Amino acid sequence: MSGSASSSTTVSIARHAVRSLHAELRLYPKPGLVSTIDNGSHADMCAATFMRSLFSLRGYFAAVAAAGMRGAAFAELVGLGIAAERRMLAATQGVNTHRGAIFILGLLCAAAGRMAIEHAPEATGTPHELRNILTAQWGGALCGHCAARDPGAHGTRAALVHGAGGARAQAAAGLPAVFDVALPALQASLDARRGWECARIDAFFTLMATVEDTNVYHRGGEEGARLVRTCGEDFMARGGTANPAWRSLALLAHRAFVARRLSPGGCADLLAATCLVHALTDTQPAQRKQRAAHRRLAALASAPALTSAAA
Repeated sequence: MSGSASSSTTVSIARHAVRSLHAELRLYPKPGLVSTIDNGSHADMCAATFMRSLFSLRGYFAAVAAAGMRGAAFAELVGLGIAAERRMLAATQGVNTHRGAIFILGLLCAAAGRMAIEHAPEATGTPHELRNILTAQWGGALCGHCAARDPGAHGTRAALVHGAGGARAQAAAGLPAVFDVALPALQASLDARRGWECARIDAFFTLMATVEDTNVYHRGGEEGARLVRTCGEDFMARGGTANPAWRSLALLAHRAFVARRLSPGGCADLLAATCLVHALTDTQPAQRKQRAAHRRLAALASAPALTSAAA
């Protein structure tokens, strides 16, 4: 890949990352979380705080994608992430808006950069291929990173007290919450033609039902985590956004979380990561090939009729 093509690809990957985080911010209602409508369970941040953070991260996502293209060692990715975190904190006056997203979306951008090298310029890889690149290229280092936790971090305390894995455990396992849980939920809603808002809501509540969110454990302990899981399970059991009353149900959950100061921020990061994977990959290769085959067959079938008409 030429230098100009590489630069164009990394900028495109970064743009998708920022758009995915912005889509997560705009989504409402997502229980307990900051949006452009309200601040959820947070008194120290608002949508403007998140926007400042987003602008500070644009260069990071392009840089980490370029590092992925080179097959950079995990230590280099970590260094880029630490520098990005410093810029984020400077932009937000010390408020942690996107630490988890810097880690998770940064890894996906690096893997997407590597995937761009391994594919023809016009080709798009699948989610399975993106995940395989992530685990093959940096899986071993991620397992070591998961074991070497920061003893002062909220996630470490949640892991020790409650056994919750957090972002590092997710990454070391190949992001199962993204690829095996949220992405299928997102795609199912899109396939049902309910649109992007509904697809993201369904993916988010599915994540709440399945993910051990260390942010929730930190704020609400085991009881709060149980409430979040139950809320996600109940929402999806009622049909998710296929239920005409879905918005009212989501608002009730939002108000209940705000009253208890619960904030499933880990699920928000994973939702943004899911949106990024969907943007960067071909999520329906088999269906796309089948439709192309049908179009070719239809064209062949109509060819004799066209020839006869011309004669």
